[in-house]
Amino acid sequence: MYAERLPPHDVDAEESVIGSIMIDGNSLNKVAPILRPSDFYSEKGRWCYEAALALLERGEPVDQVSVAHELSLHDRLEGVGGTDYLGHLVVVVPTSVHVEHYATIVRHTSIMRQLIRVGGDIAAIGYEGGPDPDAALSKAENLLFRVRSGRGSSDFTHIRDVLDTYIEESSALHDPEFSHLAPIPTGFTDFDKLLAGGMQRSDFLVLAARPSLGKSTLAFNIARYAAGQGAVVGVFSLEMSAAQIVLRLLSSESNVDGYRLRLGLLSDSEETRQQDAIGALSDLPIYIDDTPIQGIVEMRGKARRLQTERGLDMLVVDYLQLISGTGRGDANRVQEMGEISRSLKGLARDLDIPILACSQLSRAVEQRPTHRPLLSDLRESGSIEQDSDVVAFIYREDVYTSREDWEKRNPSEQYPENIAELIVSKHRNGPLGTIPLYFRNDVVRFESMTQPSHSMELA
Repeated sequence: MYAERLPPHDVDAEESVIGSIMIDGNSLNKVAPILRPSDFYSEKGRWCYEAALALLERGEPVDQVSVAHELSLHDRLEGVGGTDYLGHLVVVVPTSVHVEHYATIVRHTSIMRQLIRVGGDIAAIGYEGGPDPDAALSKAENLLFRVRSGRGSSDFTHIRDVLDTYIEESSALHDPEFSHLAPIPTGFTDFDKLLAGGMQRSDFLVLAARPSLGKSTLAFNIARYAAGQGAVVGVFSLEMSAAQIVLRLLSSESNVDGYRLRLGLLSDSEETRQQDAIGALSDLPIYIDDTPIQGIVEMRGKARRLQTERGLDMLVVDYLQLISGTGRGDANRVQEMGEISRSLKGLARDLDIPILACSQLSRAVEQRPTHRPLLSDLRESGSIEQDSDVVAFIYREDVYTSREDWEKRNPSEQYPENIAELIVSKHRNGPLGTIPLYFRNDVVRFESMTQPSHSMELA
């Protein structure tokens, strides 16, 4: 018979962490963010670490004497081996300088043990079977993601902890040290103001319009600006290929007509601008997945992997109605879209990033006397409105009204050619509003009405 294998652990590393903390109480501040009591394999180590954390939380000194006292208060001192054991831990560690290295070893073995446990749980999911393989894959993926992200399921949180997080996020607006918590700017000043500085972390934003009104263009304009500010941007394009997206970005970046770019009919100056634009775009942290047919489970796994490998800050989905459903026989498309929108909102929270998703509108817009979009026009699902934090529509009067008709009805007003309205019709945590934008179809770009380049266009 083979002896049962012990789970991965390193008692020496665990004792070195505790010894380092008792030698230098400040060492605990270095390891507390990465090490939890449950990461200790040894019960003795876990009890000692919990005692040290309790002292730290109360603002009391952390040393051999105070840890011994804390353990005795909970009737654990004798259980760990008494003061002799604590003295042994201090003696075997010559210095606390390497405490972070010891903590890394403890954390690593803890992750390996978690993988073993999760492996058993995933095997149980497989043996259970069930009618929905996507649901099973999602459960398995969530188990692995919790190990990777270092989080278990949510539990009750004291309001003080939430307020501490709020203070950190507020500081992010002005302090470069907290830039990883800051909102993601869109590049459109009025839109950013309305969104309180930009797209907020964990928000699910929907950009909706009828076909050919520019929702993809605006989403890519925002993605390009965010990447230029240092944000790592992921793009799921279920409609356009990566080459088509890059061509649009290249036209916008170089200020060269997209049609001329496709044909290669460029002047010397345009050729120079094209090369400069290629250089600028090549350095941007934008990652494009143009798989045309994929479901939310697959997309979620890819997004999580990208964040782990590259540090994802923002995700663009173009567009919602092209995401494959679960394929359940008893689910209609409305139910599938509801599941998709809920999953995207959940993913935004899990990854703590804004997700900007494009959405089609129903034909009801075309059938009304006024073609301005309403929340009820969101195609195939009312749950998109319910799950989203922000819903913005793109509306262009010149698409629905000819110049001749406009001048008959509005003889004293200028025809709004290429003028778009970004209508924020839902904002869970802020005001609503309408933002005027100028659309340059030749270079596939939206511009703020106050931008100098737009002023030159109108001249």
